[in-house]
Amino acid sequence: MNTIIRGGRLLDVGRHAAEPADILVDGDTVREIGPPGMAAPGDAATLDASGRLLMPGLVNAHTHGHNNLAKSIGDRWTLELLLNAAPWITGGRTLEDKYLSTLIGAVEMVRKGCTAAYDLSFELPAPTPEGLEAIGQAYADAGMRAVVAPMMADRTFHRAIPGLLDALPATLRREAEAISLEPFETSMAAWERARAAWPFTRDRVRLALAPTIPHHCSEAFLHAAHEAATEHGTGFHTHLAESKVQALAGMRLHGRTQTAWLDSLGVLDPRFTAAHAVWLDRDDMRRLADAGAAVAHNPGSNARLGNGLAAARALLDAGIRIGIGTDACTCSDNLNMFEAMRVASMVSRVQELDYERWLTTGEVLDMATRGSAGVLGFDDEIGAIEPGRKADVVFLDLAHVNYVPLNDPVNQIVHGEDGTGVESVMIGGRMVLEGRRMVTVDEAKLARDAAAAAERLAAVNAETRATVERLAGAVGRYGVEWSREDYHIERHARCTT
Repeated sequence: MNTIIRGGRLLDVGRHAAEPADILVDGDTVREIGPPGMAAPGDAATLDASGRLLMPGLVNAHTHGHNNLAKSIGDRWTLELLLNAAPWITGGRTLEDKYLSTLIGAVEMVRKGCTAAYDLSFELPAPTPEGLEAIGQAYADAGMRAVVAPMMADRTFHRAIPGLLDALPATLRREAEAISLEPFETSMAAWERARAAWPFTRDRVRLALAPTIPHHCSEAFLHAAHEAATEHGTGFHTHLAESKVQALAGMRLHGRTQTAWLDSLGVLDPRFTAAHAVWLDRDDMRRLADAGAAVAHNPGSNARLGNGLAAARALLDAGIRIGIGTDACTCSDNLNMFEAMRVASMVSRVQELDYERWLTTGEVLDMATRGSAGVLGFDDEIGAIEPGRKADVVFLDLAHVNYVPLNDPVNQIVHGEDGTGVESVMIGGRMVLEGRRMVTVDEAKLARDAAAAAERLAAVNAETRATVERLAGAVGRYGVEWSREDYHIERHARCTT
């Protein structure tokens, strides 16, 4: 079916302009862009975009759909406290819970102009084919594109942090030791079964691999995951140098940075994505650039968990591909890519004295569209409104106060848009959000189901919550004290008086 979008103003990021243009969509793909009133096939349906600014769908380079049912469940959590709480906030999930949690996030992202996401899902104690399919089905039902990458590890958090178990009192140590994961062979076998039976088309929902954090994984596990990613042409996504504790752990375990260690294992390549990448030094950046790897920049989460400020300009200088992500609802609290762009821009400005080294709004918007599309492996398919790319289009309301008056559309999208200006969203030529109403999901039912699930899970996980909260004080203080150790770079912003 042909659709002609008429009357809108098409965003031109390079020129910081939005000129009137018509867009011809053939099925799920943009076929032609021309001046207002351009010719269209006689059978083409007309979509009136008068008073709308047309921009490419935003692409979330890093999120965690399983955490949406645990939205904003903690406050002053470091990364280590969040990881300590994982068995509580993700435990006891049924297949329906996994589907529901993912769907909540998909609806939020669509409503806020995001059309594709890299979802690092988590199932305890190991991924399952049924769980992964339920997660993929949620994205398919919402109408979004997604890369579903199960987080996997063969070492628990408490065993992975050097010295942590020994630092715990005996009773707490026994509780931490009782938490277990499946052997990596179990996780990889489940992933292979899921891949073999995957029911979704690769241009909509595809699988990837996410060995969750390097030191949570044995060398054998990392090699197995890399070999599978190479054989099947899938992504390999991990949390790299996210916190100072992780950076110090790499030095203590391997006598070198985690990036250098991964490089020695041969797992860095163009399929590799480093989430966060806060505590990278220049040599780490060179290694990632030489391998053609990418970074998923999550500035909101990095600040929320106190992990520090990633050096985005230095990453660009090194030649590293960058996408932007929101991270999860437990560590950034919303899945708003507009906010993620704004924070990315603002953070760059408190890191550099020279304003000419600040990220421009054009660079940030490019990271959140073309850059993130590359991270997901959709390099030439999404991320821009161009002939030959998929018709993933966000319609912004120019009558909304965010654009009154319209002075510079790129600046206003990055610094002024908060998601409230999103009027409609098209994904693959299909209207998924129309007139601020979700076409694909019954949101009232979603809210009822979410409330019931959250209440039930609170009861199911009450005992686990009590356990992790008993551990929290010792885990938190251990992380803080260890973070006081010197490291050869600094990524925290601490004020002195």
